[in-house]
Amino acid sequence: MPKLLENSLETSGTNAERRVRLGMAEEPLIICVCGMAGSGKSTLAKKLAKKYGLKYYSGGDALKALALEGGHKPAEHGWWESREGLAFIEEREKNPEFDKAVDEKLLEIAKQGNVILDSWTMPWLLEKGFKIWLEASPRKRAERVAKRDKMTVKEALKALRKKEKKTKSIYKKLYGFKLGEDFTPFHMILDTNNLSAEEVFQVLSLVLDRTVFGKQSRA
Repeated sequence: MPKLLENSLETSGTNAERRVRLGMAEEPLIICVCGMAGSGKSTLAKKLAKKYGLKYYSGGDALKALALEGGHKPAEHGWWESREGLAFIEEREKNPEFDKAVDEKLLEIAKQGNVILDSWTMPWLLEKGFKIWLEASPRKRAERVAKRDKMTVKEALKALRKKEKKTKSIYKKLYGFKLGEDFTPFHMILDTNNLSAEEVFQVLSLVLDRTVFGKQSRA
């Protein structure tokens, strides 16, 4: 495993004492957050990790680390939709070892528990865990990406379509599932089209309190 990839997957989190205080089960706790670009999955996953004292790991960030080692210069936002980002996706199409390396590491991390995984593959590759899919229309996602990356909605929509066609092809060939079409692994699918990021966070917090952490809201 390349050192840079190793470091990209090592994020800080609280210890087992907080886990006990939250009343979590003894078995490894795993939450997977998934959704297409612009659905808000990364923002949500980070906020949930902070709220519940869990470690956050991103498959996308790990792939960026590999891209950096390969001579690319990935930016924090919008890089995957850029010409350089799309070129790296084409490299991944030709060489599945990029994705295999990241997914193997994420599977190892999942065994430790106490984690939130921001990943397009873990919901299918992991048997355990609570799995969330954030749904949003292509238009809505393009609007969000355009605002984030300072481009037009038309440009964002075109970039997303090109990127997602290639990304779906990678996972179909590598693992056999259809990203964005096969929702079999998920315990919850939330339509975020008409919800703000804060509203999505509040809804998911309530669901996790009741289903994962065993809490009940006060009357």
